[in-house]
Amino acid sequence: MGQSAYELFDEAIQKTQVWLNEIGRELAWESGAGALLALRATLHALRDRLPAGEAAQLGAQLPLLIRGLYYEGWRPAAEPWKERHREGFLARVGHELRGYAHQKEPEAVVRAVFRVLSQRVSEGEIDDVEKLLPSEVRALWP
Repeated sequence: MGQSAYELFDEAIQKTQVWLNEIGRELAWESGAGALLALRATLHALRDRLPAGEAAQLGAQLPLLIRGLYYEGWRPAAEPWKERHREGFLARVGHELRGYAHQKEPEAVVRAVFRVLSQRVSEGEIDDVEKLLPSEVRALWP
């Protein structure tokens, strides 16, 4: 007998909480809301920098609730965002974090999320993603 819908969602919430806890620890934040915003901002900047096929392959490896966050507002038919510079990538993340009371430097946020992604997503997928990023952005990965 398979899992009930409640069990599936409970498992999805638990997996998401593990990711948020890890991001919070990386950033020394106690707020799960801050970790969620950090994850969302970084994933959106990363997703929009990747070709649609690679963005979908990365999304397929994310836990259910994080996958929903990742795909929020995505327009796969749009051309990938062509930003090649670290400063532009970080500015995009910082823009999504604006107004958060405990905001850290966008670089610290991106590095924390990239560390968690590196631990939670297959090494092969991370290698594929990194190869598609410009060297200045790739340098933010652990």
